[in-house]
Amino acid sequence: MNTDEKYMRVAIGLALKAEGLTSPNPIVGAVIVKQKKVVGKGYHKRCGLAHAEVNALNDAQGKAKGATLYVTLEPCDHFGRTPPCTDAIIKNRIKKVVIGMGDPNPINAGRGIRKLNRAGVKTVVGVLEEDARSLNKPYLKFITKKVPYITIKIAESLDGKIATRTGDSKWITSEDARRYVHELRGKVDAVMVGVNTVIKDDPMLLSKYSNEKQPIRIIVDSALKAPLNAKMFSNARGYPVIIATTKKASFAKIRRYEAKGVRFLFLTSKKGNVDLSRLVKVLGRMGISHILVEGGGKLIASLIEERLADRFLFFIAPKIIGGRTAITPVEGEGIKKMTEAIVLKNARVRKFENDILIEAEAS
Repeated sequence: MNTDEKYMRVAIGLALKAEGLTSPNPIVGAVIVKQKKVVGKGYHKRCGLAHAEVNALNDAQGKAKGATLYVTLEPCDHFGRTPPCTDAIIKNRIKKVVIGMGDPNPINAGRGIRKLNRAGVKTVVGVLEEDARSLNKPYLKFITKKVPYITIKIAESLDGKIATRTGDSKWITSEDARRYVHELRGKVDAVMVGVNTVIKDDPMLLSKYSNEKQPIRIIVDSALKAPLNAKMFSNARGYPVIIATTKKASFAKIRRYEAKGVRFLFLTSKKGNVDLSRLVKVLGRMGISHILVEGGGKLIASLIEERLADRFLFFIAPKIIGGRTAITPVEGEGIKKMTEAIVLKNARVRKFENDILIEAEAS
């Protein structure tokens, strides 16, 4: 590992401290090094607060002159909620900036690097670029396509069932695996489920372990079948709930949900159901950049069929449920031939107690 990679890894570690907290901004870490010593560290903590470079410069307390700045993402050169980071870097007379990856945001792409170069600041771009990109996959999709990054989570038995033939599903996976999912809920912008999951499981869909952030809860419910006494409606005023529905929804029933604090998105239908492609565009315009989908099988199948899913988390428990009518995680019609199967990439395996997590991405 060379020197640039060494300090870029430190910057990546700093960025991860704010995972899920900066949306729709990226997570970014920065390190200032002078004479082989770290003199300043910083990371972007929240959207609207100072960026990583500024926090690192403040931490350096005047020691940044002639130093090298390592930052995971190209410094910004535009006024947003905060002033341009390039101006602060130039003002503090940083000599060199080592950058993990360029910013894909059309407002800033390449501008920050050009501004620094014109001011006589040397730049090196692409150090640990793949690692830097991995930090911000939701941001990369959101900023370029204006739609959310979608992670699908499935908990299933070894024989591919998510519930018994009677619908019982508590609990397939271990407490350790379930804790991980709760932690993940605290890092995404929203959690989405289909209405059948609400009817069968009555989930709350909040994170038990996050004190800083709770997700918006989204129900895809084309005919408004969700029970009015569902658990998640009990605190909808404090923790937002959105129902995505169609013109099939009863206006009188809508008023009763709204009285509980539930918000609605009215969308066109596609084959009798909510048009999911339209839904993700609307959610993108709302600033939602990362959605965790936790079921059910019909919703997951539709997201896969429409090529809207980006990442899959398959938790597999060493249990056998059996039964021809026991529920499987991906419903729909399915494929006719194996050559039509969707092949995922970058598969990784992790263990939770006795459970196995297989994480993979859409091709």
